Amino acid sequence: MLRSMTGFGAAQGIVEGVEYAVEIRSVNSRYFKAVIKLPEYWSSAESEIDKLVRKSIQRGTVLLSVRMRLPDDQAACRVNTAALASYIAQLKVLDVDANPTLRIDLGALLALPGVCEPPAMEELCRRTQAGLMDLIGKALEELSAMRRKEGEALAAELKGHCKLIESQAAVVSDRAPQVVQDYHQRLAARVEELTNAGKVEIDSDILAREVAIFAERCDVTEELVRLQSHVGQFLAAMDSPEPAGRKMDFIAQEMLREANTMASKANDAEIGRTAVEMKAAIDRIKEQVQNVE
Repeated sequence: MLRSMTGFGAAQGIVEGVEYAVEIRSVNSRYFKAVIKLPEYWSSAESEIDKLVRKSIQRGTVLLSVRMRLPDDQAACRVNTAALASYIAQLKVLDVDANPTLRIDLGALLALPGVCEPPAMEELCRRTQAGLMDLIGKALEELSAMRRKEGEALAAELKGHCKLIESQAAVVSDRAPQVVQDYHQRLAARVEELTNAGKVEIDSDILAREVAIFAERCDVTEELVRLQSHVGQFLAAMDSPEPAGRKMDFIAQEMLREANTMASKANDAEIGRTAVEMKAAIDRIKEQVQNVE
């Protein structure tokens, strides 16, 4: 089943009092690329999150972001009273009363090195890691569901283009024998005209050989067979359980190659117009396949 490379998924939850919000976006890309944005406390978990994303997504550029909000009682910095007392003890040796301009500013004391310490996050991250991974998994499930839904719409449209190509190939197949017959009739009429005018005499074997050469030169049977085979392979790739975007892109290029060869060999206006319609459908396929995983 086809999956689009574009999608969005999100999940929110509270784990051990910590609020987490996870958002995942994906866009089309030739290869897989993950951009993971985490709070500074979670930088060590980036490789594990990357592995989790790779299990769900094989192709596309993925942007995953995690926001974290601590409870008020845990977000506050801890005051190192021992360090603060040491600073105050050193200040006591100064004669404050003898120097009225000297004042102890509590805010300045708190800004001194080692007085205010950030909350210890290692233990909190360890306790909430499983919950965060569950939220990332839920966001990935939502992302995958959207990619599958868009993939179904893509599949329906691609099948429509393939059906159009098959119908146009049938038109070419029906028209191709008539091209040789028309050429034979035109050539025979021209020979008869020249013979009646007494200007030239042409052996019937020469006429037959000329028609045979033309038939060989404008024969598109091989291109038709290969084109129909490519369409079948394309449809089979669409139903593959594995990501087939690159394979489908390659097959579409081969389909376009056959349509171009057919248009150049046919030497017929009607087949030329039909080949143009084929090429237009194949171009639409190539454009849409760029968003298939």
